[in-house]
Amino acid sequence: MSNTDSDSSTSTRSPLIGAIVAQVLGAVVSVLLFVFIMPEILAYPVLAGLIQGASASMMSYRLHAPRWWQAIHLAFPPLAVLGHSLALPPMVWLIAFALVLLIFWRTDQSRVPLYLTNATTAGALAQLIPSGPRYVLDIGCGDGGLLRRLARSRPDCEFVGIEHAPLTWLWARVLSSSLSNVHIRLGDFWKQPLAAYDLVYAFLSPTPMPALWLKVREEMRPGCLLVSNSFAVPDQNPLNIIEVADKRQSQLYCYRPGD
Repeated sequence: MSNTDSDSSTSTRSPLIGAIVAQVLGAVVSVLLFVFIMPEILAYPVLAGLIQGASASMMSYRLHAPRWWQAIHLAFPPLAVLGHSLALPPMVWLIAFALVLLIFWRTDQSRVPLYLTNATTAGALAQLIPSGPRYVLDIGCGDGGLLRRLARSRPDCEFVGIEHAPLTWLWARVLSSSLSNVHIRLGDFWKQPLAAYDLVYAFLSPTPMPALWLKVREEMRPGCLLVSNSFAVPDQNPLNIIEVADKRQSQLYCYRPGD
């Protein structure tokens, strides 16, 4: 799942600044290594790129960046070297960049990667929806797969998904068009009122959880349920933790805002 940028969900410093700092510091380490210790590595550009990536990843770790940023730092330089060796037309890279942007949008600001909820977790979540007609919201619904599974199992309920990445939103809307009880909206979930929903589902990241809890406490009705996949609300005891028997060993953290 992915989601939008918001002052409520991010720190004041953009992670792109941290990424640039990590790459620059990693480059300093790599240059010192290449010039004074192992200059012969420069004859192997991919290996040199991998060393630069490892150096930047290490710096990113030291700067307390999320793990997925460390993986990006590790992979980017060698992939850039390999990409350059292909000698593809510039338009190819422009199209690739546009597609990545339309799918992931401003993940650098939201701090929320694109996480997709698997079928096993969807089944566990379906058990948490109370009986009778209910309104369920997925904040950052990605391709809408979770909502479609829930909608088929609970045709008496209405399911709403918010997605900020344009191409991901369009794909979710197309795939969900045959289900009258699924509604996919393009936008920022921070601007979405929560008072109408009986259950709100989130699969975000650790960064926005404190701000999300504040929003939930202010807007959700007592007795309703917030379910967070994998990421707990800091300093809050969950009502329940559902252990999901999937490959990820997912955990669903359940909270009631009025408790």
